[in-house]
Amino acid sequence: MTLSTACALAPSLDSAVTDVQGIRVGHFTDSRRPTGCTVILSEGGAVAGVDVRGAAPGTRETDLLEPGNLVERVHAVLLSGGSAFGLDAAGGVMRWLEERGVGLQVGPACVPIVPAAILFDLLVGDHRVRPDADAGHAACAAASSSPPAEGSVGAGAGATVGKLFGIERAMKGGIGTASIRVAGVTVGAIIAVNAVGDVIDPSGGAVLAGARTPDGTKPMRTADAMLRGEWPVASAPVTPPGTATTVGLVATDAVLDKAQARKLAQMAHDGLARTIDPVHTLYDGDTIFALATGATGVRADPTMLGVAAALVTAAAVIRGVSRAQGISLEGLVQVPSARDLGWIRN
Repeated sequence: MTLSTACALAPSLDSAVTDVQGIRVGHFTDSRRPTGCTVILSEGGAVAGVDVRGAAPGTRETDLLEPGNLVERVHAVLLSGGSAFGLDAAGGVMRWLEERGVGLQVGPACVPIVPAAILFDLLVGDHRVRPDADAGHAACAAASSSPPAEGSVGAGAGATVGKLFGIERAMKGGIGTASIRVAGVTVGAIIAVNAVGDVIDPSGGAVLAGARTPDGTKPMRTADAMLRGEWPVASAPVTPPGTATTVGLVATDAVLDKAQARKLAQMAHDGLARTIDPVHTLYDGDTIFALATGATGVRADPTMLGVAAALVTAAAVIRGVSRAQGISLEGLVQVPSARDLGWIRN
């Protein structure tokens, strides 16, 4: 399948958030069950913003990113599986940075600033296995400026999509990345796709991965089913609230202040709205961070950067599901990928 967009410019299939100067990415994928975490490092510090739109978020250090608050720069952002337990992995990221003298100097202490967001992946495998501080440390040790692996790795290892009718009719989500260069700067995204809704092709509306019909072979089209009344009643939902969430980050090497970084995160959510239906629901805790490394020294137009952020976010969502591998756990639920079912062929 060729990924398409209504924009004349499109991210190339080998682009990645690591194309942004000053950004490195590392994954930790747990071998015991499908879960893991992903760290985005900016050891020189980056101006950061965040926008939370889902109703069931799990986050750390997001208040600090408000434009009126004191700290200007962060040193890493963590995306993790494991639900709220996965926030422990941020401690390992802090430890790795502290070992290298990276952080905010506060008196005698060097304090790394590491915002984080988690997704819910406890429905697949042993829920007692989840990312911890050692997992976050290992993700940092694996970090590189090379294009990161995509699909069923890191924070995308246990991600699933189309869960409104239960995990038995869901499909595999994953983590994807993309970037684009415009006006002398680069804008990139990395998104872990774990939505209650379906992932759709923004060019034509085809379902690429999502809830399946009871026989498991065709798209249910979650939004359409909801409007027809064919979905679990609120008093007894098949998928309890809070068991989804798409998390991610957009980054640029342009120069931004904190208010502009927050706007970048806000506009990046447009990319989720183009590719996930429904999105920002009561079941999701959708969160996007934004980092501006300023490495180019270019003060690009924030609105133009926001347009680019939405574009690469949409591309990263599609790449996350198109490169995912299905989950097949002995004696447990099987969660096929879009490739397994032939909904995406290349």
